[in-house]
Amino acid sequence: MARRWYAYNGVGDPLSSGDYNIASYPPSCINGVRVCAIYATGTGQSPSFLSSNLRNYISNLYITLVAQPDSDPAIKKYVYGKS
Repeated sequence: MARRWYAYNGVGDPLSSGDYNIASYPPSCINGVRVCAIYATGTGQSPSFLSSNLRNYISNLYITLVAQPDSDPAIKKYVYGKS
């Protein structure tokens, strides 16, 4: 399955794949206090599922307010935040 950008709808549960919609463009946000977008596997309007790693990245975003994973600047980020 291919990875795509999905935008969080901002009102549902950020840990629920049904609360994301496929994005036509990569997000312009990166860091912030709430989820903006995720880079996840999927074939339709919403991601197929949120892996345990992706769920951890979402949780870590709320703690650190920095795009995740944050361990190395050269690593691809899978969760972006916004103010």
